Amino acid sequence: MIRFDVITLFPDMFSALTENGVSRRAKQQGLYELVCTNPRQFTHNKHNTVDDRPYGGGPGMLMMYPPLKAAVESIEEHTQVKPHVIYLSPQGQPLTQAKLDQLKTRSNITLVCGRYEGLDERFIDTYVDEEICIGDFVVSGGELPAMMLMDSLIRLLPGALGHASSAEEDSFSDGLLDCPHYTRPLEVDGMRVPEILQSGNHAKIADWRQQQKLIKTEQKRPDLYSIYKAKQS
Repeated sequence: MIRFDVITLFPDMFSALTENGVSRRAKQQGLYELVCTNPRQFTHNKHNTVDDRPYGGGPGMLMMYPPLKAAVESIEEHTQVKPHVIYLSPQGQPLTQAKLDQLKTRSNITLVCGRYEGLDERFIDTYVDEEICIGDFVVSGGELPAMMLMDSLIRLLPGALGHASSAEEDSFSDGLLDCPHYTRPLEVDGMRVPEILQSGNHAKIADWRQQQKLIKTEQKRPDLYSIYKAKQS
């Protein structure tokens, strides 16, 4: 089982994970635990202030060091282990399938969800083990990126999916995009399912699917295709 601790100002957002789909079933099976900690509970004024203006001026506010520090230390005190702390940040390394394969071996992960203009850098320097980015764009806070990371990771846990091979065949699992898939009806609007998929010859079907993965990756993600071909040579 993996334990996720999330430091967030909006813990209710994470019900989207625990109440829906694969992640809901995985939680019911006891494959992971999710605990949200709101840094506001570690403030000491009547307004529960967690942010302040940045030194040097500039727009926006920054999340303050003390409440974030207290949140991490409360998690460590409760779990009696040092968690792997990840800050969801546009300055982080890209979230990839290879990164998820590394993270799935960990039993305790703490995800820090920033808001406003970000965090006091001293917190990052002291407590954050790595920064992860879900893409070259900016969102209002780290909650959605954190949920994307968790959902991607939960899918890899043994027993989370109905078929163990499903995760292995997903796009990016082998460095390529997935092949085309078809279901009933056999023909719709003049378009038929490829004959090879109706043949029952599983070896030929596997070859066809591999070729289609290569074709799609070369057409849609030439960057991934180049990396894949370089690894094969």
